[in-house]
Amino acid sequence: MADLLVRREGAALWLTLDRPDSSNALTGEMVADLAEALRGSTADADVRVVVLTGTGAAFCAGADLGGEDPAGKYDGGSVDGANALVRAVTDLAVPVVCGLNGVAAGVGMPLALACDLVVATRSASLTLAFTRIGLMPDGGATALVAAAVGRARTMRLALLSERIDADEAHAAGLVSHVVDDADYEQGLADVVARVAAGPPLAYAATKKAVNATTLGDLEGAFARERSGQSVLLRTADAAEGMAAFAAKRRPTFTGE
Repeated sequence: MADLLVRREGAALWLTLDRPDSSNALTGEMVADLAEALRGSTADADVRVVVLTGTGAAFCAGADLGGEDPAGKYDGGSVDGANALVRAVTDLAVPVVCGLNGVAAGVGMPLALACDLVVATRSASLTLAFTRIGLMPDGGATALVAAAVGRARTMRLALLSERIDADEAHAAGLVSHVVDDADYEQGLADVVARVAAGPPLAYAATKKAVNATTLGDLEGAFARERSGQSVLLRTADAAEGMAAFAAKRRPTFTGE
C-alpha cells in the first residue's frame, strides 16, 4: 500500500501514514487503502487493537491540496472518502488507538477524534482549518468535536480554525492522554499493551454503546457535511481559499 505502513506487533495492528514530506496529507489512494486496512483487520481474530499514527513530525495535515490545481483534488468524492474512513474507525469492533505524534489538521482532526483513545505528544496540536480555505468541516467533524467539547467550543474551533495544543485538548476532552515527547513512544506502547490484554468482547460492547450515545447522529452529520461541502466546493471563495493555501498567502473571500 502506497504511503501506508502496515505491521503486526503481537495483538496490535499498526497503521502508519507515511508521507512525512507532505505532513502525511491524505491522497485518495491513501484514504482508500487505510479504510480497507481498517475493515480488513476484523478478518484476523488475533488482532485486539488497531493503532493509527503518522511518520515524522505530523500526524496528518488533512487532504492533499499541494500542486498547481488544489481545487481539482478536492471534490465530493474526497468528502465521501473521508466519511467512509471515519466510519471504518468508529464501526470497528476492536478499539482504535490514535498515536497523535504531531499536528492533526483538516480531516486529520476528525480522523484522530474518531479513534477510541488518543495518546498525544505534548507538542501535538489539532486544528479544523476548513474555513481557512472557504469550506466547512467534514469527515464527521461536526459531530465528533461537538460530542467532545460542546457547541460553544465547537463553534470556536470550526469558525475560527484555531489551533488547540495537546494540553488544552486534553483538558477539553478531545484527547485521552498527553505524554511528554521524550516519553511518547513508551507511553503509547503502554496504552496499546494494556488494551491488547483486555477483554475483547467487553471492549466491543462498550465501544458500540458509547458511540451510540455520543455519536448517534454521525450519519446525519456525514450527510449534512456532504451536502454543504458540495455547494461550497463550487464557490469562488473555496477556489480562492485553496489557491491561497497552495501559494501560502492570505485568502481574500468575497462571499461568492
